[in-house]
Amino acid sequence: MHKKIIIAIDGFASCGKSTLAKQLAAKLEYIYIDSGAMYRAVMLYFLENNIDINNQDSVQKGLREAVITFKFNPETRTNEVCLNGKNVEKEIREMRVSQRVSELSKIKEVRLAMVRIQKAIGANKGIVMDGRDIGTVVFPQAELKIFLTADFDERVRRRFDDLLNRGITASREEIAQNLQERDVIDTTRKESPLLKADDAIELNNTFLSPDEQLEMVYSLAMEKTGVQV
Repeated sequence: MHKKIIIAIDGFASCGKSTLAKQLAAKLEYIYIDSGAMYRAVMLYFLENNIDINNQDSVQKGLREAVITFKFNPETRTNEVCLNGKNVEKEIREMRVSQRVSELSKIKEVRLAMVRIQKAIGANKGIVMDGRDIGTVVFPQAELKIFLTADFDERVRRRFDDLLNRGITASREEIAQNLQERDVIDTTRKESPLLKADDAIELNNTFLSPDEQLEMVYSLAMEKTGVQV
């Protein structure tokens, strides 16, 4: 049996990180964790409970109350995020969450809380995790690090189609503005900004199909585990 590794997939919003990570985890029979979903779930809790993210005491209280867990969905064969025991996969993708989640992710206390959970989940390896700082902060020791990029217009198209498939309505202009704002916040925030790790492999998937992308990264993963494909 080949050794298990940690695979970190980072990149900008709507580059297809989750799609790749889910498919790769399923193919490798690894655990998949969507780190962005964790931040979104916290943001959802803060919104629904009128918690002021600019008030440190309120943030600390909210973090204690918002219990983030993952539950395996046998149909999709992925772990889906739950907030205080309730599956919130659909709710966390709504624009009201998307418009605020990067703002929340700048907060040091929030990032520390999420990173603690992420590190605990990955302690036994055999994990694929995607996000903004997985290869640089959460798992700097990851054996395989991928940094995904894609042309901006393609990212807007993917986000629009994804929301449409989820039954969520948003204009292309609204999505483009949201992505631009998130890019600025993600790359300039003080706490764990989005950076390409020195040992990460950069992959521009603008013109790659999901299957082509999957095969490329799967081969890289097999090399890291010592298995030739």
